[in-house]
Amino acid sequence: MTQGPMPAELPTVLRQHLRAAVAEMEREIRDQVPEYGAGGGYARRVERTVSDTVAFFVDSVDHPDADPRRLTDLYVRLGEQEARQGRSLDALQNAMRVSSQVACRRFIKDAYRLGWSRETLGRLTDSLFLLLARVADAAAQGYAREQGQLATERERRRDRLRDLLIAEPAPGREAVAELAVAARWELPKSIALVALPSGLPAGARILPPAVLPDWDAPIPFLVVPDPDGPGQDRLWPALRRLGTAAIGPTVPIGRGAVSLRWARRGLALAERGLLPGGAPIRCVDHIATLATLAAEELVDATAADVLGPLLELPPARRQPLAETLLTYLRCGDNAVVAAERLHIHEQTVRYRLRRITELTGGRFTEPDGRLDVMLMLNWLVRTGRTGADGVTGAV
Repeated sequence: MTQGPMPAELPTVLRQHLRAAVAEMEREIRDQVPEYGAGGGYARRVERTVSDTVAFFVDSVDHPDADPRRLTDLYVRLGEQEARQGRSLDALQNAMRVSSQVACRRFIKDAYRLGWSRETLGRLTDSLFLLLARVADAAAQGYAREQGQLATERERRRDRLRDLLIAEPAPGREAVAELAVAARWELPKSIALVALPSGLPAGARILPPAVLPDWDAPIPFLVVPDPDGPGQDRLWPALRRLGTAAIGPTVPIGRGAVSLRWARRGLALAERGLLPGGAPIRCVDHIATLATLAAEELVDATAADVLGPLLELPPARRQPLAETLLTYLRCGDNAVVAAERLHIHEQTVRYRLRRITELTGGRFTEPDGRLDVMLMLNWLVRTGRTGADGVTGAV
C-alpha cells in the first residue's frame, strides 16, 4: 500500500529546532565519544559533518528524491582520514549512533507534543536509520579504499579472536589474552553470545565497538563482553533493531561455545513460534522451555506415562486444561492468582481443576513428580502436541 505524504508542517517544525538539535548532538558526542571530547580540528570536522547530515535529513523530509552524493562524499573522506590516522571506524560509528539517539529522542518528544501519528513517527525513524546506513557504508568504503583492503589487520585479528572465543574444546586463557592484546580488545570477565536471524540490513549492524560479530556465519552471531556489566546501555537498543534474536547465558571466557549453542536453540524455538519473536529474548528467562524442548524427543516419548488421561482428550479440550493446571502449579496452587494470570473467572479455574482430578484421580496434586508434570505441561502448552500427534523435530 502506498504511503501518503508526510504532514505539510513537519519540515517547518524540524527546521525550527535544527540548531538546537545539532547543538545537543555535538554535546552528546563530546560527552560520550572520548576521541572527540578534547576538541581539535578533526573533532570539529566531524561535528560539521553531523550538522550537514541533520540538514540533509530535514530537507529530505519534503524532498525525498534529494541527491545524497554530496553528503556521502563527506563520509567517504572522513573514512579515508580515519585510515590515514591509523584509527578504526569505531569513533565515527559511535558519533553516528549518539546522533541517532538524540534525533529519536527529539522525534518522540515532538510526537507527543504535536500529536503526530504513530505512522509519521515510524516513517521518520525509518528514514533516519536508512540515511545512517547509507553514510556508514560511505565511510566504510572510504576507509577500505584508503587502506587498500576491505579488512585491516586489526579486524582480521578480531575475527580470529571471535572464532577462538567459541572454539570447543576451549583454548587456554593465555592464548586468548595474547590475541586480545593484539586485536586491541579488552579481555572481559564474562561473555554472552547472541544468535541472529540471517539477512539483517546494514543499518542494523551499527554496534558498540567491543562487540565481535560474525555476519557471514550460517546463523550470524555476536560475542558480547561483560553483558551484565556497566556501560551496556548502548548495546540493548542496538539489539532491539535486530528484531528476533536470542541472547545466550552469560559465561566465563572459555565457555563461549556453550552460550552460543543455547542462543541458537533459543533462536530456533522463536522461529518455530515456541518462544516470543520480534524482539531479543534472553535464554535465562526461558530455562524451563529450553530445557524441555532440548529433550523434545524424550519428552514426547514419555508424555503418556506422566500426563496420562489428559493426552486422550481432543486438542481443543486438553489445551485449556493443560494451561490451567500449569498456571495453577506455577502460582503455588492458588486458584485466584491463576485466574488473574489466565484472564478467566476463578470458578472456571476450579471447574477445570475438578475435571482434571476426575480424569487423573488427583495424581497431579502429589508432591512427588511435580517437576516432571510441570515440564511436561510446559511442553504440551508450548507445542500443542502429544505423542499421538508425532514430533516434528527436536531442537
